[in-house]
Amino acid sequence: MRDIDHLIVGGPGVATGRTKDVYNPSTGEVQAKVALGDAALLDRAVQAAKKVQPEWAMTNPQKRARVMFRYKELIEANMDDLARLLSSEHGKVIDDAKGDVQRGLEVIEYACGIPQVQKGEYTIGAGPGIDVYSMRQPLGIGAGITPFNFPAMIPMWMFGMAIACGNAFILKPSERDPSVPVRLVELFLEAGAPDGLLQCVHGDKEMVDAILDHPDIAAVSFVGSSDIAHYVYKRGVDNGKRVQAMGGAKNHGIVMPDADLDQVVNDLTGAAFGSAGERCMALPVVVPVGDDTAERLKARLIPAIEALRVGVSTDPEAHYGPVVTAEHKARVEQWIDTAEKEGGEIVIDGRGFSLQGHEKGFFVGPTLIDNVTTDMESYKEEIFGPVLQIVRAKDFEEALSLPSKHQYGNGVAIFTRNGHAAREFAARVNVGMVGINVPIPVPVSYHSFGGWKRSAFGDTNQYGTEGMKFWTKVKTVTQRWPDGGGDGSNAFVIPTMG
Repeated sequence: MRDIDHLIVGGPGVATGRTKDVYNPSTGEVQAKVALGDAALLDRAVQAAKKVQPEWAMTNPQKRARVMFRYKELIEANMDDLARLLSSEHGKVIDDAKGDVQRGLEVIEYACGIPQVQKGEYTIGAGPGIDVYSMRQPLGIGAGITPFNFPAMIPMWMFGMAIACGNAFILKPSERDPSVPVRLVELFLEAGAPDGLLQCVHGDKEMVDAILDHPDIAAVSFVGSSDIAHYVYKRGVDNGKRVQAMGGAKNHGIVMPDADLDQVVNDLTGAAFGSAGERCMALPVVVPVGDDTAERLKARLIPAIEALRVGVSTDPEAHYGPVVTAEHKARVEQWIDTAEKEGGEIVIDGRGFSLQGHEKGFFVGPTLIDNVTTDMESYKEEIFGPVLQIVRAKDFEEALSLPSKHQYGNGVAIFTRNGHAAREFAARVNVGMVGINVPIPVPVSYHSFGGWKRSAFGDTNQYGTEGMKFWTKVKTVTQRWPDGGGDGSNAFVIPTMG
């Protein structure tokens, strides 16, 4: 049994007497206990950050970039160990775990270019003898509250940009799988970052509220469910903070009659069931246009889904592993129950799935549900598990309206060979990220990630140039240098004291 403590300046955190069990989802066994912190512990971290941040902000961007580059090299050198540790607590298979780390690493790579990214603007001769320039300066201390489903990627999305821009950062990861975030902080210190620049605190709602209420934390980034995202956004903004809060999703995949169905099926099995469906950019709803398309797609989907291998996280042949906790397994299966009661046709049923030799693991079998309609609660809400729902549309306009009218607006995809249909869809759909024959349209690190509607609260996206803007504030200088001295002469006079 391992004990996972806070990683803050001054050693182990103040014991609150509260801990949280960390499970191995493949076996159902408790493998560690994480200490839960409180407001007093957070304040210790904030005070340490306050001591180091001003000097870091004054460090030239080339030196900050060199720390980021050394960090990049350390992540690459420790990729296998990070993936194994991540899999043991989250349950995703090793390849998915490596992808988790890699997508975070790509943001670190982008942050290595911070001298270019953080440049301001300059206008010479804006008026008679007047020049105007702007600079982007750090906010001070930032904080990140991250979810269980990407314990490497999302923390690096946040602190990579925040720290490269000159801020200190306090990370509050999910208490369900906290070991990789702790290791990420350790490696950052190894890369040459000063003590206190990046710290990790653990906790539940008590710690979240402490972060949102602390007067010295200037900005908070959050990823999680929409109800909590709205709570974080409102409480943080009410306390004068800059907040970006990313919420839930119900991403749709529109399948036009001319789509390559073999490619669609291959994409859907990965996008809907990969990582056990526990990702906000999963594709849990497929929308075939026309009954003929629906029947042809369904006929191909059934054998492909039945061929999926569910296994322990270390099984190299497994397509996906367990969900994160027993409670989440029960929640996913309850949603399947609800869909059935609402009139959905359970084509493939993943309830009651048991893996031989790992009967106590948190496994849910792949599930396919047809004839889902927009009035069903199971369609309206995020299931966050290995469940694919089929919602049939009669034509393009109806298919376009489904994701556009849904409460969530994170990602959407369209599968077609028709360039006009794709262009029209991308321009008109009311969703923040669009894939055209791309099932999981997560933007590369030099663009930015962000949804619309109840999928995101706040005006600035994650990472890329948008991330730099979130973690900095603009200062604009208007300057004029008179030709003469203070006595009206044209001589340049150096002022003296006394």
